[in-house]
Amino acid sequence: MKATPLEISDVILFEPRVFGDERGFFFESFNQSQFNKAVGREVAFVQDNHSKSAKGVLRGLHYQMPPHAQGKLVRVVQGEVFDVAVDIRRNSPTFGKWVGALLSADNKHQLWVPEGFAHGFITLSDTAEFLYKTTNLYAPESERAIIWNDPDIGIQWPAELEPKLSGKDSVAPAFKDAEVFE
Repeated sequence: MKATPLEISDVILFEPRVFGDERGFFFESFNQSQFNKAVGREVAFVQDNHSKSAKGVLRGLHYQMPPHAQGKLVRVVQGEVFDVAVDIRRNSPTFGKWVGALLSADNKHQLWVPEGFAHGFITLSDTAEFLYKTTNLYAPESERAIIWNDPDIGIQWPAELEPKLSGKDSVAPAFKDAEVFE
């Protein structure tokens, strides 16, 4: 598995080695030892999640505050999404910066979004099924969000889609008003 740090080096794109022929394909989707080596520390995953979204659905930007902060290893098993991570660690040199990657069933890429990052995605295909492992359990009292189109962050979402948001995501606070990691 190839591991490539993105412009914010703590966010890592994983590209599996896929073996395929006319019968189908096989690839190793996760290897704990290789993953830990790539991220430079031991990570334990405690929860797996699966969501399905229609075209144009934008989920995010979500995160959980300590002590329930979550790192996420995300991938798409059907369809395609544009996936984004925003650094919300106040003392980081990349605070307020974002990185994005196309994740699809075809490219089989995965994105590591560590603790201290807000995360979101928009569905580009008719539907997309999104799987992710988390390093902490879901804790509603620690859940936070930042508005998806915050001008201070300036995410370049795919322009051809008008996002469909949940009620909660449509009223998320601006980055300047959000609770962030100290």
